[in-house]
Amino acid sequence: MKTIIIMGSTSDESHAKKITDKLDDYGIAWEQHAASAHKQPLEVLAILDANKDNSDIVYITIAGRSNALSGFVAANCTFPTLACPPFADKTDMLVNIHSTLQMPSNTPVLTIIDPGNCALAVKRILNV
Repeated sequence: MKTIIIMGSTSDESHAKKITDKLDDYGIAWEQHAASAHKQPLEVLAILDANKDNSDIVYITIAGRSNALSGFVAANCTFPTLACPPFADKTDMLVNIHSTLQMPSNTPVLTIIDPGNCALAVKRILNV
């Protein structure tokens, strides 16, 4: 069992830490990558390909503004994908949340705003 966090950029590390601290509290293994679906799609595919034969994986995607990352991950793997986008403030959230909520058909992304709730959702999905 493990959680794979893919951030759109390294600037999202402080947001990811809010999640990984809770995953550590729950004893859930995780690994973290920075790869943009817009700028490094082949790198994102390589991460997914490296884990395709594993079991009990949950992906967490962290990307704001134009969030292609979450949909890209969900469309190219069979594991649950949780989006936990970072927002600078409430205005930023109101402007950019639709990028995470509006996904094409057959692209299931679960959006969780609070990093602590994101980690708790992973715990429950993995039944830890």
